[in-house]
This record gives sequence, C-alpha cells and structure tokens, in this order.
Amino acid sequence: MENRVPSGAFKLCEQMELLEFPDKFLIRSLDSPDQAFSIGRSDGSIDTQIGDSCFGGPSKVSKIYGVVGTIQLLEGTFALIITSRREAGTYLGFPVFLVTSMKFLSCNETLKLSTSQEKKDKSYFMTLLRTVESTPGLYYSYGVDLTLNLQRTFKLTEESARKPLWKRADPRFVWNRNLLEELIECKLDPFIIPLVQGSFQTVQFTLKDAPASITLISRRCTRRLGTRMWRRGANLEGDAANFIETEQLLEVEGFKSSFLLIRGSIPLLWEQIVDLSYKPQLKIINHEDTPKVVERHFHDLTQRYGEVMVVDLTDEHGDEGQLSMAFAAEVQKLPHVRYISFDFHHHCGNSNLDNLQLLYDQISEDFKKQGYCFIDSEGEILAEQKGIFRVNCIDCLDRTNVTQSYLARESLNSQLRKIGALSFTECISKFNEIYEKFKTLWVEHGDEISLEYSGTHAMKSDFLRFGRQTLPGLIKDGMTGLSRYYLNNFHDGIRQDAMDLISGHYTVNGNNPSPLHLNRFESFSYLPVASVLLVGGLTLTSFTLNQGGRNAQHLVSSVLWAGLTAGVVAVVKANGRQFCSRPRLCGLL
Repeated sequence: MENRVPSGAFKLCEQMELLEFPDKFLIRSLDSPDQAFSIGRSDGSIDTQIGDSCFGGPSKVSKIYGVVGTIQLLEGTFALIITSRREAGTYLGFPVFLVTSMKFLSCNETLKLSTSQEKKDKSYFMTLLRTVESTPGLYYSYGVDLTLNLQRTFKLTEESARKPLWKRADPRFVWNRNLLEELIECKLDPFIIPLVQGSFQTVQFTLKDAPASITLISRRCTRRLGTRMWRRGANLEGDAANFIETEQLLEVEGFKSSFLLIRGSIPLLWEQIVDLSYKPQLKIINHEDTPKVVERHFHDLTQRYGEVMVVDLTDEHGDEGQLSMAFAAEVQKLPHVRYISFDFHHHCGNSNLDNLQLLYDQISEDFKKQGYCFIDSEGEILAEQKGIFRVNCIDCLDRTNVTQSYLARESLNSQLRKIGALSFTECISKFNEIYEKFKTLWVEHGDEISLEYSGTHAMKSDFLRFGRQTLPGLIKDGMTGLSRYYLNNFHDGIRQDAMDLISGHYTVNGNNPSPLHLNRFESFSYLPVASVLLVGGLTLTSFTLNQGGRNAQHLVSSVLWAGLTAGVVAVVKANGRQFCSRPRLCGLL
C-alpha cells in the first residue's frame, strides 16, 4: 500500500458555462468544450449527446462553478448550480472554495398540479428550495477529496487515488450525495463535485524562522442532518445528530501532522420538543432497542477511528443530569469505550478556561496513547492516530468547541515539539501573535458550525479569546440565547424540512401526504405579528443592554424590554402551541 496524496490523474471541470436555450439548459466545460451535457427544460431529462446545432443562439450565457445535482419534485426537476464562490485556502496544496451563492434551475415548463392543495404544496416546496439555496458552510475542491482526513488520504491505494472524487469520498460527509444520483447514473464524472458542509479555516505564521500553517476543517455528517432542537439524539441505526469530524492540520517545513476530534449529540433516543418554552424539557424515549442504538453508534466509531474516549460535558443535575446518567449507563457496557463525565458549568462556570486542566488530568494518559497522524516530507507515515475523543454537551456547540480547542492546543504543542519547532519546555501560548491566531481560528470555526445547527454564532467565545467570561461576552451570550429561542420556534422548522428534502429523508411523490398536513402550516397565520413583536423586543433589549454598563437607566430599560419580550412569548405560547406541531417531513426515528 502506497502512502500518498492523490496524483490528480482524474480531472474535474473547473471552468464551466451555462447556456440557456428555449428547450434546454446546456452546461459545458470551458477547459474541454467537448465535455458537456444538457437538461431539458420541459421534463428535466439529461442528454450527454450534444450536437453542434444546440450551440447556436442561446438566450443567455453565464459562468458557473459547479453542478451540485438535481432533485425531483411533483411539478418537475430542478437542477442546483454554484453561481459564485470564494477561495477559502488550500488543503494539501489544492485550492478549497466556499460556496457563496447557488441557484435552482427549473426544468418544467407547465404547472402539472391543479388542485388547491397541490398548488399550496408547490409553494411550500419552493420555499424549501430557496432555503436550500442559502445553505451556509459548503466547501469543495476540484483537486482533493475534502471528505477524507490526512491519515485516510495518505493510505489510499494507487487505484483508489485515481478514481473520481465522488467514488472515493466518505459518503457520511457528502452534503449533496442524494442530489448527485442522476449525474452518477449518466456517468458525468467530470461534473460531479462532492460538497462538504462544515467549516474550513486556515492561518499562516512563522515560528522561529520556520514558515508554518494550521488548517481547521470540520466535516458535518449527513446521516442525521438537522437543526438544533428539531434533531436530537440518535436514530435507530445509531446515527447521532450534529455529528462532526474535526481535523486540525499542521504543516511545517514539509512535515504534516493531523489531529482528529469528533462531536455528536448523545446517541440515545431522546428529544426536546419545541413548545415555545425558552428551554424545552429533555425527554428520553423509552425503547427496547436503546442498547442496540448505542452499540451500533460506537461500533461504527470504533471501526473507523479505533478506541473511543467519551467526554460528556453536560450538567450533573436536572434534565441534563438524567440524560447524562442514562448515557453513562449504556456506554459502560461497551468494551473499547471509556466514559468521562465533566460538568463544564460546575468546574469552569464563568471563571477560567484553565480549569479544563482538571479534565485533562483525567484523560492525559489516553490522550497521549491515541496520538496523532505524523507524515514526513517524503510522504511517509511515521505515526498514526490510534483512537478518537468524542466530545459532547447538549447542543455539541459551545462547551464542546471550547473543550475541543483545549485538546487541540495540547496536541499542537506535542506536534511542534516532535518536529523540533518547540523545545520540550515551550508551548504555543508563549508566542502571543501565533497564539492569538490559533484562538481566532477556533472562534471562527465554532461560529460557523453553530450557524449551521442553531442559526447563530457560538456562545462562550470569551473562553477561547480571553480564557474567561467577560461582561460584554455575557451580554452577547444572553442575546445569542434569545436569538436561538426565536429561530428554534419560528424558523428552524422550515430549515429542517429543507434539510430533510435535500438529503433524501423525505421523498416527494404522489403517495406521500402533503407536507402542509404534516406540519399544519396553515396555522401560522399570525406568525408575522408574533415575529415582529419578538424581533422588536429582542432588538430593543440588545440595544439597551449594550448601553447598560454606562447608565443605570438604560439597564432598567433593558429589564423592562426583556420583560415585554417575555410577555409576548407567554401570550404567543398560550395561543399558539400548534406552531411547533410534530412530526415534520421526517420523523424523529
């Protein structure tokens, strides 16, 4: 087996143009004009046999950067294309791009549906497609498979390395896998680009005259894709919500070193039904297959990563404590899985990030044993990561990101010492400029992951930037919490439906019930009024809280506006529990 980066023998189309004709959309490569295909505007049929006649007289010609795939709805086919992008950095020497805009091409000329209900369904599906168009955090590369971490990439065989990207990609992390089916069937490999949803951040710096870079890439799993409170726990197959593989890649003077971490919702059957409460009650679902669910989840992780160390950051008391105890009871039945409970709020509170040393003292032996992947300048694997830390809180966002950054810092110190960039008594925190870049890297990474799952930036960023909670940070976290409340109750249901539709968890056909019947969407008649009141209250609360430190009167005003917002919430809650009816397009299990 040869350890190597893919040679790039298979080349994807990088420069493309879209030609719009009366009867078809034509997509062709600008690098190789003979590589092209068309999509019929009346029926969505794909044709790879392009004659010269179709190249004359397009009504519009535009540059595009990729074909995301196609989706079939009742009224016809829709093709999703990348209309703009920006370069986010490089991964293993290949450019990585962030999708900044996408557009659905409608491939149906007439409205085939006629009933009033079907027209309402069409309107709702169009809302979902518009939501998909604005999906954040989508990355891709024409030259390297972003779904594979460094260790897996360098262990590819020569044969595997020459396959098209989609054939060697890890299907867990291909966001558009369901949309690619028709392109795959038509053997359009040069146009098939796997997209990864997650985060990609990179910084360059010089350490003791040696140029170096750190890249942070997160890959979000699509098996139980969802939004914060609409997707919790695991399904019967053991797939956990908000499961993310994070890789910290260090490159110094030809050496490459990679450290992997994973996060994911507690893999029990549980939910948090959105009912307009600020913090809905956690509910564990009693099911006879719960032990099998946990076993399936960790069997999959063990097969992929080796021995698993679970770090559970949830509170020891209340609803979180009950969920944590149930989790611990199941995990302790499994071999090759070690469980550590660390009540982040109790140990760290609003005081000091350094209290995470208490956690590190408990896991340091396993941490050093698992190690990291280390590759020399000749491409030889000198060390492999032998296990994985699985970190979770309730959302797997804020506490999780802070804790993972701490572990990543410890690993980075070890890697730099191994390379010789640091002495055995030095650590990265002693180099202020570099350490600030490292912390900013993890703050921005946490924000991007949080936006995808909760719709807001991450909380507890102060812990990363300053090692403690500050008053401005406390106020910011309070407002973020209120924003999450609003989004959970009034926006995330739509986002969840869009994710279920695009990932194939809900199939559109004439036999399935109307999504509006599933969601009782008609009952949202007074949602705009509630939204205006809530947004107004939150905005004024935010404004007055920001002024509160300077003027006591402003602080009193903030309390009054917060009370008004809470009153509106109470009124809406009393009259509108049907806002959050379940199930949506895809059930809990």
